[in-house]
Amino acid sequence: MNASITNPMFQGTGKERVGPHLNKFPSYNPAAAPEAASNPYSLHFPISKRIFDTLFAAFILLCLSPLFLIVGLLIKLESKGPIFYYSYRVGTGYRVFKFWKFRSMRQDADQMLSSMKGLNQYQAEAEQEQVSVSALCPQCLAGDTPCQAQLIDDKGQVICESQHQLLKKAQAGAAFVKIANDPRVTFIGKIIRNTSIDELPQLYNVLRGDMSIVGNRPLPLYEAEKITTDQFAARFIAPAGITGLWQVTKRGKGGDMSEEERKMLDVEYAKNYSLKKDIEIVLKTIPALFQKESV
Repeated sequence: MNASITNPMFQGTGKERVGPHLNKFPSYNPAAAPEAASNPYSLHFPISKRIFDTLFAAFILLCLSPLFLIVGLLIKLESKGPIFYYSYRVGTGYRVFKFWKFRSMRQDADQMLSSMKGLNQYQAEAEQEQVSVSALCPQCLAGDTPCQAQLIDDKGQVICESQHQLLKKAQAGAAFVKIANDPRVTFIGKIIRNTSIDELPQLYNVLRGDMSIVGNRPLPLYEAEKITTDQFAARFIAPAGITGLWQVTKRGKGGDMSEEERKMLDVEYAKNYSLKKDIEIVLKTIPALFQKESV
Protein backbone atom coordinates (compact mmCIF):
# COMPACT_ATOMS: atom_id res chain seq x y z
CA MET A 1 0.00 0.00 0.00
CA ASN A 2 1.36 3.43 -0.93
CA ALA A 3 0.70 7.01 0.15
CA SER A 4 0.48 9.58 -2.63
CA ILE A 5 1.73 13.16 -2.85
CA THR A 6 0.79 15.09 -5.96
CA ASN A 7 3.14 17.91 -6.88
CA PRO A 8 2.00 20.32 -9.64
CA MET A 9 4.87 22.78 -9.26
CA PHE A 10 6.92 23.90 -12.29
CA GLN A 11 4.52 22.39 -14.83
CA GLY A 12 4.67 24.42 -18.02
CA THR A 13 7.19 26.86 -16.58
CA GLY A 14 10.12 25.89 -18.79
CA LYS A 15 11.91 24.01 -16.02
CA GLU A 16 13.19 20.57 -16.94
CA ARG A 17 10.62 17.93 -16.01
CA VAL A 18 11.82 15.29 -13.61
CA GLY A 19 9.24 12.65 -14.53
CA PRO A 20 11.08 11.08 -17.51
CA HIS A 21 14.18 10.46 -15.36
CA LEU A 22 12.46 8.68 -12.45
CA ASN A 23 11.50 5.28 -13.85
CA LYS A 24 14.75 3.60 -12.76
CA PHE A 25 14.09 4.38 -9.08
CA PRO A 26 12.17 1.79 -7.01
CA SER A 27 10.32 4.45 -5.00
CA TYR A 28 8.75 5.92 -8.14
CA ASN A 29 5.65 3.98 -9.22
CA PRO A 30 3.61 5.68 -11.99
CA ALA A 31 0.99 2.92 -11.92
CA ALA A 32 0.30 3.16 -8.20
CA ALA A 33 -2.57 5.65 -8.56
CA PRO A 34 -4.87 6.75 -11.41
CA GLU A 35 -3.61 10.33 -11.54
CA ALA A 36 0.02 9.23 -11.91
CA ALA A 37 -0.42 8.21 -15.55
CA SER A 38 -0.96 11.81 -16.61
CA ASN A 39 1.03 13.64 -13.92
CA PRO A 40 4.79 12.93 -13.68
CA TYR A 41 4.87 14.81 -10.36
CA SER A 42 2.71 12.26 -8.54
CA LEU A 43 5.19 10.46 -6.27
CA HIS A 44 4.34 7.56 -4.00
CA PHE A 45 5.95 6.55 -0.72
CA PRO A 46 5.39 3.54 1.56
CA ILE A 47 2.52 4.12 4.00
CA SER A 48 4.78 2.72 6.76
CA LYS A 49 7.07 5.75 6.31
CA ARG A 50 4.15 8.16 6.71
CA ILE A 51 2.91 6.36 9.85
CA PHE A 52 6.41 6.43 11.35
CA ASP A 53 6.78 10.14 10.52
CA THR A 54 3.43 11.10 12.07
CA LEU A 55 3.86 9.12 15.29
CA PHE A 56 7.51 10.13 15.76
CA ALA A 57 6.84 13.85 15.12
CA ALA A 58 3.82 13.95 17.44
CA PHE A 59 5.74 12.19 20.22
CA ILE A 60 8.77 14.49 19.97
CA LEU A 61 6.61 17.63 19.85
CA LEU A 62 4.77 16.52 22.99
CA CYS A 63 7.96 15.69 24.88
CA LEU A 64 9.80 18.85 23.86
CA SER A 65 6.99 21.38 24.32
CA PRO A 66 8.66 22.82 27.48
CA LEU A 67 11.88 23.32 25.46
CA PHE A 68 9.89 25.19 22.80
CA LEU A 69 8.67 27.63 25.45
CA ILE A 70 12.17 28.22 26.85
CA VAL A 71 13.76 28.73 23.42
CA GLY A 72 10.96 31.05 22.35
CA LEU A 73 11.43 33.18 25.46
CA LEU A 74 15.21 33.42 24.96
CA ILE A 75 14.80 34.47 21.31
CA LYS A 76 12.35 37.18 22.31
CA LEU A 77 14.59 38.48 25.09
CA GLU A 78 17.68 38.69 22.86
CA SER A 79 16.31 40.48 19.81
CA LYS A 80 13.21 41.99 18.30
CA GLY A 81 11.26 39.96 15.80
CA PRO A 82 9.21 36.78 15.61
CA ILE A 83 10.13 33.57 17.41
CA PHE A 84 9.58 31.47 14.32
CA TYR A 85 10.92 32.06 10.84
CA TYR A 86 9.75 30.57 7.58
CA SER A 87 11.11 30.57 4.06
CA TYR A 88 9.82 28.96 0.90
CA ARG A 89 11.58 25.69 0.12
CA VAL A 90 11.42 23.17 -2.71
CA GLY A 91 10.74 19.61 -1.65
CA THR A 92 9.52 16.40 -3.22
CA GLY A 93 8.74 16.71 -6.93
CA TYR A 94 9.71 20.40 -6.85
CA ARG A 95 6.75 21.17 -4.58
CA VAL A 96 7.13 24.55 -2.82
CA PHE A 97 6.03 24.93 0.81
CA LYS A 98 6.61 27.06 3.92
CA PHE A 99 9.62 25.72 5.83
CA TRP A 100 9.59 26.55 9.56
CA LYS A 101 12.51 27.11 11.97
CA PHE A 102 13.25 28.91 15.19
CA ARG A 103 14.62 32.31 14.21
CA SER A 104 18.40 32.20 14.71
CA MET A 105 19.40 35.24 12.65
CA ARG A 106 18.83 38.95 12.49
CA GLN A 107 15.54 40.08 11.00
CA ASP A 108 17.26 41.43 7.87
CA ALA A 109 19.25 38.21 7.25
CA ASP A 110 17.66 37.49 3.87
CA GLN A 111 18.38 41.01 2.62
CA MET A 112 22.03 40.67 3.67
CA LEU A 113 22.59 37.42 1.75
CA SER A 114 23.20 39.02 -1.64
CA SER A 115 26.09 41.07 -0.22
CA MET A 116 27.73 37.99 1.34
CA LYS A 117 28.31 35.96 -1.81
CA GLY A 118 32.07 36.00 -1.25
CA LEU A 119 31.67 34.19 2.09
CA ASN A 120 29.90 31.19 0.56
CA GLN A 121 32.26 28.22 0.85
CA TYR A 122 30.68 26.49 -2.15
CA GLN A 123 31.05 29.66 -4.24
CA ALA A 124 34.81 29.58 -3.68
CA GLU A 125 34.87 26.07 -5.19
CA ALA A 126 32.86 27.27 -8.21
CA GLU A 127 35.19 30.22 -8.81
CA GLN A 128 38.23 27.95 -8.56
CA GLU A 129 36.70 25.69 -11.22
CA GLN A 130 36.07 28.70 -13.46
CA VAL A 131 39.69 29.83 -13.22
CA SER A 132 40.99 26.36 -14.14
CA VAL A 133 38.80 25.88 -17.25
CA SER A 134 40.70 26.39 -20.49
CA ALA A 135 39.25 26.75 -23.99
CA LEU A 136 40.81 23.51 -25.21
CA CYS A 137 40.50 20.01 -23.80
CA PRO A 138 43.61 18.06 -22.62
CA GLN A 139 43.82 16.16 -25.94
CA CYS A 140 43.91 19.38 -27.96
CA LEU A 141 46.46 20.97 -25.62
CA ALA A 142 48.70 17.91 -25.95
CA GLY A 143 48.48 18.20 -29.73
CA ASP A 144 47.74 14.51 -30.14
CA THR A 145 44.44 14.62 -32.03
CA PRO A 146 42.18 17.53 -32.94
CA CYS A 147 38.91 17.64 -31.06
CA GLN A 148 35.94 16.36 -33.07
CA ALA A 149 33.47 18.59 -31.17
CA GLN A 150 34.66 22.19 -31.41
CA LEU A 151 32.48 25.27 -31.03
CA ILE A 152 32.91 29.00 -31.67
CA ASP A 153 32.23 31.15 -28.60
CA ASP A 154 30.71 34.65 -28.56
CA LYS A 155 34.21 36.13 -29.01
CA GLY A 156 34.84 34.11 -32.17
CA GLN A 157 37.33 31.82 -30.45
CA VAL A 158 37.46 28.04 -30.87
CA ILE A 159 36.45 26.11 -27.75
CA CYS A 160 36.02 22.39 -27.24
CA GLU A 161 32.45 21.38 -26.46
CA SER A 162 33.46 19.53 -23.29
CA GLN A 163 35.29 22.62 -22.02
CA HIS A 164 32.32 24.80 -22.96
CA GLN A 165 30.07 22.69 -20.72
CA LEU A 166 32.55 22.95 -17.83
CA LEU A 167 32.75 26.73 -18.28
CA LYS A 168 28.94 27.08 -18.26
CA LYS A 169 28.78 25.08 -15.05
CA ALA A 170 31.45 27.24 -13.39
CA GLN A 171 29.83 30.50 -14.49
CA ALA A 172 26.47 29.41 -13.07
CA GLY A 173 27.93 29.66 -9.59
CA ALA A 174 27.41 27.41 -6.58
CA ALA A 175 24.15 25.51 -6.20
CA PHE A 176 24.31 25.56 -2.38
CA VAL A 177 25.02 28.26 0.19
CA LYS A 178 27.17 27.54 3.25
CA ILE A 179 28.71 30.32 5.34
CA ALA A 180 30.95 29.35 8.23
CA ASN A 181 30.58 31.57 11.31
CA ASP A 182 27.75 33.44 9.62
CA PRO A 183 27.72 37.05 10.97
CA ARG A 184 23.93 37.20 10.64
CA VAL A 185 23.48 34.59 13.39
CA THR A 186 22.60 35.83 16.89
CA PHE A 187 24.16 34.53 20.13
CA ILE A 188 21.15 32.35 20.98
CA GLY A 189 21.02 31.45 17.31
CA LYS A 190 24.52 29.94 17.44
CA ILE A 191 23.52 27.72 20.35
CA ILE A 192 20.31 26.42 18.81
CA ARG A 193 21.95 25.94 15.39
CA ASN A 194 24.95 24.01 16.76
CA THR A 195 22.56 21.65 18.58
CA SER A 196 20.03 21.69 15.68
CA ILE A 197 17.29 22.88 18.06
CA ASP A 198 16.41 25.51 15.46
CA GLU A 199 15.19 22.68 13.19
CA LEU A 200 12.56 21.37 15.65
CA PRO A 201 9.64 23.44 14.26
CA GLN A 202 9.96 21.35 11.09
CA LEU A 203 8.17 18.61 13.03
CA TYR A 204 5.08 20.70 12.24
CA ASN A 205 5.98 20.39 8.54
CA VAL A 206 6.18 16.62 9.04
CA LEU A 207 2.70 16.48 10.58
CA ARG A 208 1.38 18.53 7.65
CA GLY A 209 2.90 16.12 5.16
CA ASP A 210 5.33 18.67 3.69
CA MET A 211 8.33 16.73 4.94
CA SER A 212 9.49 13.44 6.39
CA ILE A 213 11.69 12.83 9.43
CA VAL A 214 14.41 11.49 7.11
CA GLY A 215 14.96 12.63 3.54
CA ASN A 216 16.83 15.06 1.33
CA ARG A 217 16.90 18.61 2.64
CA PRO A 218 14.34 20.88 0.95
CA LEU A 219 16.21 23.63 -0.88
CA PRO A 220 15.67 27.38 -1.15
CA LEU A 221 14.26 28.39 -4.52
CA TYR A 222 17.57 29.90 -5.72
CA GLU A 223 19.36 26.59 -5.01
CA ALA A 224 16.69 24.28 -6.45
CA GLU A 225 16.59 26.09 -9.80
CA LYS A 226 20.26 25.14 -10.34
CA ILE A 227 19.62 21.41 -9.85
CA THR A 228 17.44 20.45 -12.81
CA THR A 229 19.91 18.31 -14.78
CA ASP A 230 19.45 14.62 -15.55
CA GLN A 231 22.26 13.73 -13.15
CA PHE A 232 20.94 15.41 -10.02
CA ALA A 233 17.22 16.19 -10.49
CA ALA A 234 16.50 12.69 -9.17
CA ARG A 235 17.15 13.97 -5.62
CA PHE A 236 13.69 15.53 -5.75
CA ILE A 237 11.89 12.17 -5.99
CA ALA A 238 12.89 11.40 -2.40
CA PRO A 239 10.92 12.78 0.55
CA ALA A 240 12.09 16.13 1.89
CA GLY A 241 13.50 15.51 5.36
CA ILE A 242 14.66 17.10 8.60
CA THR A 243 17.76 14.90 8.69
CA GLY A 244 19.30 12.82 5.96
CA LEU A 245 22.18 10.81 4.59
CA TRP A 246 24.59 13.67 3.87
CA GLN A 247 24.10 15.21 7.32
CA VAL A 248 25.09 12.06 9.19
CA THR A 249 27.87 11.27 6.73
CA LYS A 250 29.82 14.50 7.23
CA ARG A 251 28.10 16.97 9.53
CA GLY A 252 28.83 15.26 12.83
CA LYS A 253 32.47 14.74 11.90
CA GLY A 254 33.14 18.42 11.31
CA GLY A 255 34.59 17.55 7.89
CA ASP A 256 34.26 19.52 4.67
CA MET A 257 31.90 18.29 1.98
CA SER A 258 32.05 19.36 -1.62
CA GLU A 259 28.97 20.35 -3.56
CA GLU A 260 29.32 17.28 -5.81
CA GLU A 261 29.57 14.93 -2.81
CA ARG A 262 26.42 16.38 -1.28
CA LYS A 263 24.47 16.03 -4.55
CA MET A 264 25.59 12.44 -5.00
CA LEU A 265 24.55 11.50 -1.46
CA ASP A 266 21.11 13.02 -2.11
CA VAL A 267 20.73 10.94 -5.27
CA GLU A 268 21.97 7.83 -3.45
CA TYR A 269 19.29 8.29 -0.79
CA ALA A 270 16.61 8.79 -3.46
CA LYS A 271 17.60 5.48 -5.07
CA ASN A 272 17.83 3.36 -1.94
CA TYR A 273 15.75 4.79 0.91
CA SER A 274 13.67 2.49 3.12
CA LEU A 275 12.14 2.57 6.60
CA LYS A 276 15.03 0.49 7.95
CA LYS A 277 17.62 2.91 6.56
CA ASP A 278 15.60 5.85 7.87
CA ILE A 279 15.74 4.45 11.40
CA GLU A 280 19.51 3.93 11.05
CA ILE A 281 19.91 7.57 9.96
CA VAL A 282 17.79 8.79 12.89
CA LEU A 283 20.04 6.89 15.31
CA LYS A 284 23.17 8.35 13.69
CA THR A 285 21.68 11.86 13.81
CA ILE A 286 21.85 12.05 17.62
CA PRO A 287 25.69 12.22 17.85
CA ALA A 288 25.77 14.37 14.69
CA LEU A 289 23.71 17.05 16.45
CA PHE A 290 26.70 18.01 18.55
CA GLN A 291 28.79 19.10 15.58
CA LYS A 292 32.13 20.83 15.71
CA GLU A 293 31.47 23.34 12.95
CA SER A 294 29.04 26.24 12.89
CA VAL A 295 27.08 26.06 9.66
